Amino acid sequence: MRLTKLEHAALSIEKSGSRLFIDPGKFTTPITEAAGTVAIVITHEHDDHWTPEQLTRILARNPKTPIFTTPSAAEKILAANLPDIGEVIDVAAGESVLVGGFDLEFFGGEHAIIHSSIPRIENVGVLVEHGALYYGGDAYIAPDGVDIDVLAVCANAPWMRVAESMDYIERLRPKRVLPVHEMLLAKVGKTLATSRLRESAERAGAQLIDLQPFETLELD
Repeated sequence: MRLTKLEHAALSIEKSGSRLFIDPGKFTTPITEAAGTVAIVITHEHDDHWTPEQLTRILARNPKTPIFTTPSAAEKILAANLPDIGEVIDVAAGESVLVGGFDLEFFGGEHAIIHSSIPRIENVGVLVEHGALYYGGDAYIAPDGVDIDVLAVCANAPWMRVAESMDYIERLRPKRVLPVHEMLLAKVGKTLATSRLRESAERAGAQLIDLQPFETLELD
């Protein structure tokens, strides 16, 4: 199973000729390589995690691909009246599905707090293949008691401090750490954030994998 990091929050996972996309949003280069897509997971409704344009590109090559997301994001996706749209399926914490050979389990409930003046929205984390990959979206949601191979962890966002991502790594103790959600950072800021996450990864006995966009990683 192979993971490809795209820009910001977007990930592509390939397994036996099938592909899963997670969070193809506005900071991600327009997706044109999408053959074999069997599912799309969108952790929440913010447009750095999905756009109608990105979904349209994927669906044009894979009509009726099911999309798994929160109820509020599902409403927005359906309201966009996208061509080739199929099922848009609400998911919540504790639910699991097997789709196109991918085992997906969902965690969470709410987006992290940005500010007291901004209403919180729904957010789900997704565990792929029983722990091969875990990505919590925009929240520090933890699948307790699960051995995680690769933990995708936020490097920067309006809702976080890097100390929280460091604590998250040390709490979950994955085998490998993959920084994501980095497109708001200048080069020097990304270097600093990555170095701090690497420190926590080392304390947790994990390896930090600093993938650049379109680089790949084999998943256990």
